Amino acid sequence: MVNVRESISKTHWEILSYISYIGCGLSAFFTALSLVIYLFSRNHKMDYSLSIHVSLSGALFLLNTTFLLTEWGTRIKPDWVCEFVAALMHYSLLCCFTWMAIEALHLYLLLIKVFNTYYKCYMLKLSLAGWGIPGIIVATFLALKDYKQFYGVTRLTMSDTNQTSAICWIIDDTFFYSMNLVYFTLIFIFNSGILMAVGSSICKMRQSNLKLRVERKCAQQKFSSSCRSGLTLLGLTCLMGTTWGLVFLGSGHVNYVILYLFCILNSLQGFFIFLWICLSANKQRKRQMEDKLSSTQLTISGIKTD
Repeated sequence: MVNVRESISKTHWEILSYISYIGCGLSAFFTALSLVIYLFSRNHKMDYSLSIHVSLSGALFLLNTTFLLTEWGTRIKPDWVCEFVAALMHYSLLCCFTWMAIEALHLYLLLIKVFNTYYKCYMLKLSLAGWGIPGIIVATFLALKDYKQFYGVTRLTMSDTNQTSAICWIIDDTFFYSMNLVYFTLIFIFNSGILMAVGSSICKMRQSNLKLRVERKCAQQKFSSSCRSGLTLLGLTCLMGTTWGLVFLGSGHVNYVILYLFCILNSLQGFFIFLWICLSANKQRKRQMEDKLSSTQLTISGIKTD
């Protein structure tokens, strides 16, 4: 609900808050589970794709946990507690956007450019960008605190009552729109372009594979192939955060359909990524087993030949 700046009714605010808290709670749990599984799975630490997925999960974990503290921070003294929560949530939000862009960049190198060259300190460079760029941005505006306050208690008045709801967030509207929307717009355009290119590449590969199928199984294979392609694109949409693009449809006016979709899809993003990581790890495990079996069979056949 970080995109809501206009007044909405109290009923919708409460429902959206419940959805956001439940979704963020689930995402926080599953992103933490992703981190634990990754830390204890030494075999996957050289897998760049999985490392990037887990880094995005870490950013989402930070975002979800700080979001759960935004109302609590307004009731705590001294005031710097709320400022810290607001700055930390802004930092984690920018980290999420940055790691989504890194997901798109890695996918471009992997599928379109063909990732066949060695990049020295590849993950270190990505980590410095993913965690460092948002840190520089937030630290810069925190350093300007004596000149202008950017983080603190933000109050929203309900449209049908005179009641207000307070959260720890960005208090300057100009800073909110210029920083968040410009930063996300650039990433959204980049990720959308990569997603369309990857989607086109996947469709071409599926079509070429279908031509090799037996004619009588063509209809069944085409349906299953289309389902797999659709699920793959949905997973990539989640990884690249293109569902955050709903913010453009809901900006400037209150659209409850967009608000509900935004809250449901984006608060559960951590859970969706956890499922993607599990499926990717399972596919990698199967591939490793197949490689072991094939190498074993080759060894046995070589022994027999001798």
